[in-house]
Amino acid sequence: MKAVVYDTYGAPDVLRLANVQRPVATDDEILVRIHAVAVTRADCATREANRRSGLAVTLLSRSISGIRRPKQPILGSELAGVVEAAGAAVSQFAVGDQVFGSTGFKFGAYAEFTCIQEGGRIAHKPAGMSFEEAAAVCDGGLNSLWCLRLAELRPGQRILVYGASGAIGTAAVQLAKYLGADVTAVCSTKNLELVRSLGADRVIDYTQEEFTRNGESYDVIFDAVGKLSFRRCRGSLKRSGSYLATDGFRNLILALWTSRIGDKKVIFQIPPRYTKKDVLFLKEIIEAGSYRAVIDRGYPLEDVVEATKYVETEQKTGNVVLTIDGGPPPGHSRERDSADV
Repeated sequence: MKAVVYDTYGAPDVLRLANVQRPVATDDEILVRIHAVAVTRADCATREANRRSGLAVTLLSRSISGIRRPKQPILGSELAGVVEAAGAAVSQFAVGDQVFGSTGFKFGAYAEFTCIQEGGRIAHKPAGMSFEEAAAVCDGGLNSLWCLRLAELRPGQRILVYGASGAIGTAAVQLAKYLGADVTAVCSTKNLELVRSLGADRVIDYTQEEFTRNGESYDVIFDAVGKLSFRRCRGSLKRSGSYLATDGFRNLILALWTSRIGDKKVIFQIPPRYTKKDVLFLKEIIEAGSYRAVIDRGYPLEDVVEATKYVETEQKTGNVVLTIDGGPPPGHSRERDSADV
């Protein structure tokens, strides 16, 4: 089968297209013919062994992914496709079913086929959703759901989502509203209307206003892009408020420290734990009209290096998706790409 592989850690250019052996489903697995897969921050960080996060995190990353070279040469985890084959013990899926979900840190989805356990993070694709849209659900959706549950967000509480136009941010705004919170979103000028359309009660343009200086306070501040710090936003947290981090080694230490000292907490736990029930929950609220995936750009699988470089500009809105079945990816335009970068 055709797949994108990498043999060494490094820049996006280490990714290359290759022919590899097609996987075979075991008794409790389904073989999925992948139609679309998201390009995520996790893919990029794993490919470079978390080089940008410092030596300690790089060493930890390599101890998991492979000391000298990647143990799993195929990245990609958030996917949508069609069941090609099902193991003898599989009862929830049949050949021809349209599915979506996540392989997590097992990766393997930058390819034409991958195998997923029936009990894994996989479900039937939401009705009326394209493969590209379905592939864009789980990255932001599962990450945001995990974080908001850790914060124990309750109806009526005030939450600020910083970086509200990214994959995690667009998901967090929608999920926080679904959970009954009062949502303030922070993003750039070009994404104000998009974020309002996702349900934010108030939107702050960070190029025009510094949210830490406007006198407002929140029960939860959710840093969806890893660009804040507890120190910077502590004064904007209410008593017993929580700073919800999505990355940063320092936040592991702060989470331990603030759990014992002070009345304002840093919440950050790794690795995240997602379940099949979480994917089914996202499917349910999508079909109820309470959640939608946001896609910035789509690329064919062959343009994975270009797609990855765009993700690493940190300027994307929502998600970037690779189309694997050969059809035209959503919104892909050479002219548009040249104009936007």
